[in-house]
Order: sequence, then C-alpha cells, then structure tokens
Amino acid sequence: MKSTAPRGVRLQRKSALQFLILIGIVSLFSDMTHEAARSVNGPFLAILGASGTVVGVVSGLGEVAGYSIRLLSGYFSDRTRKYWTITFVGYVINLLAVPLLALVGNWPVAAALMIVERIGKGIRVPPRDTMLSHATESMGRGWGFGLHEAMDQLGAILGPLIVATVLYARSDYRPAYAVLLIPALLALSVLALARFLYPRPHELSKAQTSAKGRDHSRTFWLYVAATALMAAGFADFPLIAYHFQKVSIADPTIIPVIYSVAMGVDALAALAFGRLFDRIGASTMVVAALLSAGFAPLAFFGGLWLAILGMVLWGIGMGAQESVMRAAIADMVPPERRGRAYGVFNTAFGIAWFLGSAAIGTLYDISIPALVVFSVVAQLASVPIFYAVARRARGG
Repeated sequence: MKSTAPRGVRLQRKSALQFLILIGIVSLFSDMTHEAARSVNGPFLAILGASGTVVGVVSGLGEVAGYSIRLLSGYFSDRTRKYWTITFVGYVINLLAVPLLALVGNWPVAAALMIVERIGKGIRVPPRDTMLSHATESMGRGWGFGLHEAMDQLGAILGPLIVATVLYARSDYRPAYAVLLIPALLALSVLALARFLYPRPHELSKAQTSAKGRDHSRTFWLYVAATALMAAGFADFPLIAYHFQKVSIADPTIIPVIYSVAMGVDALAALAFGRLFDRIGASTMVVAALLSAGFAPLAFFGGLWLAILGMVLWGIGMGAQESVMRAAIADMVPPERRGRAYGVFNTAFGIAWFLGSAAIGTLYDISIPALVVFSVVAQLASVPIFYAVARRARGG
C-alpha cells in the first residue's frame, strides 16, 4: 500500500533513517575496536607487570573519568552548538588510543592509554546522542535508539572474536591491538561521511518540535533517580564471570560464549523494548526493571542453565538501558538543552553503576545472599519511580 504521507515528510524520514544507519555503522566499528581491547586489557596489564589492584583501579578510574566528563561534554555541546566537532574529537581520542597500545612497553603508559580511551568515549556520547535524538523523532525514538544499540552490540560481539583469532594465531597481544587500527579508521571514515552528508542533523526533526520542545524538568530528575537505582543494582560481567569460574559453573572457554549470548539478547532486547517504548512510553522501563531484577538470583545461586537464563535477563536489562533510557530523555528535554541532559544523565548513571559495582564486589566477599538482596532491592526500588515518571509523562 502506497504511503499517504506528504513527499517532504517521506524524504525527511528516509534521510533520518540513512543518518541513523550511518551513525550505527560508526558505532559498530567503534565497539569492534574498544570492546575488543577491553576484553584483553586486564591480561595485557598483567603481562606488563601490573598487580590485580592496579588492574581494578585502572578499570574503575577509567569508567568514572569517562562518565564524569560527559557532564562537561554535554554542557559545551549545547553552549557552542559544535556537536559534530566535539563528537569527532571524542571518537579520535577513543579509537586511536586502542591501536597505540601495540607500541607500549610498560604498564603505566598502557594504563594511561586505557583511561584516555574511556575519556574519549565520554566526550563523544552526549553530542552524538543529541544528534540521534533529532533523527529518531520521525521513526519513533525507541525504535531508532534500539536499532542503533543493536548495531552497536554487533560490533561488541565481533571485536573480541577478532582479537581471539589474532591471539590464537600469534599468541601476542600487540598484533591484536595493532589489527584494531582497521575498524578504528573505518569508524572515523564513516563518521566523516555522515558529517559531509548531514552537516545539520537538527533539520531531521519536525520543525514544530524543534522550535518549542517540551520541558519536563521534574520528570527528568525523577527519571535520573530511577535509572541510577537500576544501575546500582546491576552487576558487571567481570564479577559474574569470576563467580562462574570460581564455583565451576562453566568451563573457562564457555564463559565468553555466555557473554556473547548476553550481548545478542542485549541487541534483540534493544529493538523489542525500543518498539514497546514507542507504543506505551516510559512504562516500558517498569517492565525492564522487573525482568532484570531476576538476573542476580539465577546467576549467583543457579547451576549452568539457570545461570544462562540469568544472563538472558541481564542482557534484557542492558538492552533496555541502552535504548529506552536514551530515547525517553529526548521526550523530556527541549532540543537546545539535550546535550546537557544527556551529560547529566550519563554522569549520574555512571557514578551509580560504579558505586553499585563496588558495593556488589564487596558483598561478594562477605555474603553472596546479601549481594543478591542488594541487587534485587536496588532494581525493584526503581519500579515505583519509573511508574511515577510514566504517569507524569502521560499527564496523569
């Protein structure tokens, strides 16, 4: 059946989809680069002589720095309107720090590059998500951000496999890091093409929405609080993998496969929950929080198959966080303040994730049942707040 939408609207939707796919390809190659590196950064630091404490501190410091700088990045993006420039700077730092690890001969320099890589990612996220918020408006923000997350996760799956193949062939981390220069350059090339074809992404929004926007500042802060609680109760996979190996739930060679399954679920959940968000709005996060709260009992108390089911729920939570959480902000904040809003949101989310991970890691050494209770309670505590956000968004 032929579309009845005006030709101008159809062209705008087509342009928005093309822009989204281009940025999705950038994210695919980008994740292929830095997620591949993150899968071997710990062992590489150990080979260079770093202690376990150093590995933990570098990882935690990198995440905190990367999330914290998003506040500044979002602020300057809105203040200067240089969304493309700041996005480019972030991607260059984020991506080129990875292959430079192939040239490193000591752990302090390697650690510095790993932290710089996280900072680069933090710089690029708020302006990129602001540009995506314009493109996703015509197709449904949930579906648009979900599609972007699915492409992102495809790179996160392929990257570690590339590194594993190089390590199998060469038994050396440096060639593995060097190979990652290829997807890094591909990501920057596609980003340059997107900039050339779509220099003004804000024009992909409907004119009336861009002019007025909607300001739900109280709803936004409630939303930040809810997502922070959900993040605090979400265990990092390295700890889950550590548990699987410690209690012999799965052979060490199977654990990466379980992670790949979770990443695949993440991609599918991003699409499904994105579409659901376009239908029922912020209530989608109530469903996501209820489902993801079940991962901890299954992952930490169950055998292999229950643990896999727990990782499926973990993947659902990740997919919802990366799609719906970003989409909802665009409906709460006017376009001219979205960079700052994404910066505030990401910073709060990252700090909550870090503090929650530290608490979960500490509880693991004290009492696994206490860990599970903390994880479940923190995530379930977000449910009534998400429900309140959904009601306010509907005007109820």
